[in-house]
Amino acid sequence: MAGKGLWIAVVVVAVLAGCSPGSSPGGATGAGVDAGAPSGRAVAGDGSIPEGQSISLDDDQHAAIANLDPALLAAVRKAAADAKSRVEFRVTSGWRSKEYQQRLLDQAIDLYRSEEEALRWVHPPDKSAHVTGKAIDIGPTNADDWLIQHGSDYGLCQAYANEMWHFELLTTPGEPCPQPKSNA
Repeated sequence: MAGKGLWIAVVVVAVLAGCSPGSSPGGATGAGVDAGAPSGRAVAGDGSIPEGQSISLDDDQHAAIANLDPALLAAVRKAAADAKSRVEFRVTSGWRSKEYQQRLLDQAIDLYRSEEEALRWVHPPDKSAHVTGKAIDIGPTNADDWLIQHGSDYGLCQAYANEMWHFELLTTPGEPCPQPKSNA
């Protein structure tokens, strides 16, 4: 039973990091530019990042970065520059197409065998801040810790208590962050 619990925990972390259980390296691609992309600089692709990998904040050729809200991207880049001597920020998920977000939700429903439980972890496309480019998932854990402590200086806040890696612009820079919601 402990082995099964560990496997489920690994899969949950993969799903929440924007990876799909059982996905192959390279992830899903080719969904095209989503109409919900926030700027005129949209890059083709669905925003997926290969399982177990991350990308640089400077990877403007990747849809997960290029299609982010410009204000969010600027804030995260400034925070990363200020934290650089202590920690490196890596992007585990950024902008996502509606189709990719729906796949993540479908996979979570399969994993949890409950739509109610899946919705605690993954929003449907019409409610996801990733689809609008207004959310970013950062790693590794020490980068998350740094952002939780200093993110409000940039307007960046942890949005959900059960997702220490998920950040959104939720405050005016220098003001305190709102209390994270318990889950999605």
